[in-house]
Amino acid sequence: MSATPTPVTLITGGSTGIGAETVRRLLKAGHRVTATGRDADKLAAFARTLGDPEELLLLPGDAADADAVAHTVHATVQRFGRIDNVIANAGYSTHDSVADGDPALMRSMLLTNVLGPTLLIRASLAELKRSRGRIVLLGSVAGLKYGPGNFYSVTKWAVHALAENTRMLVTESGVRVSLIAPGKVDTPFWDTRGGTPPGPALSAENIADGIMWVLGQPDGVDVNTVTIRPTGQVN
Repeated sequence: MSATPTPVTLITGGSTGIGAETVRRLLKAGHRVTATGRDADKLAAFARTLGDPEELLLLPGDAADADAVAHTVHATVQRFGRIDNVIANAGYSTHDSVADGDPALMRSMLLTNVLGPTLLIRASLAELKRSRGRIVLLGSVAGLKYGPGNFYSVTKWAVHALAENTRMLVTESGVRVSLIAPGKVDTPFWDTRGGTPPGPALSAENIADGIMWVLGQPDGVDVNTVTIRPTGQVN
């Protein structure tokens, strides 16, 4: 029998919060990992906290830049020989309202949150078909529940639609698609609003555990939607 190859996972937004904690979990589980992020210094600082492992490839770049995403996929295959999983984690909120939000900021958020995962799917699909791999998209409870004028919610509704559209597109080729929709999580996501609001909140570790559970499912099992709220979160 041939040995099972070491899994290779590409994750966007891997320098902080949920992304960084997922990188830690992946490396501990024996994956070879490519992590992207806009800020090269943050990526490098995070890698140093891990001891700069050889199994970690850092590729700074914009998740909404088609050329940068294509380069990331190509470089991952060159370095590790394959791709088994992609995790579209890069995303953020400007906390703008459709009533009075800054159009430039709203456009940037839309591109990162919606175009970004779309480009990742597009660039990696051929490799994932070869490996019969997994696509994991980070949605949000905001993509399940309406928020008054919340443009971030609009972008996450689009990610949820992208997940199901992609599942329908690729399932017959053996590629599996999972959407993970976190509730409130205590991460740097909230920094521009003065910190995490009071009340129940999950940790980045909780969401990383959910991602690892999805990736650990056996062949033939396609977990499509996982919603993770802290106990006590009503909406």
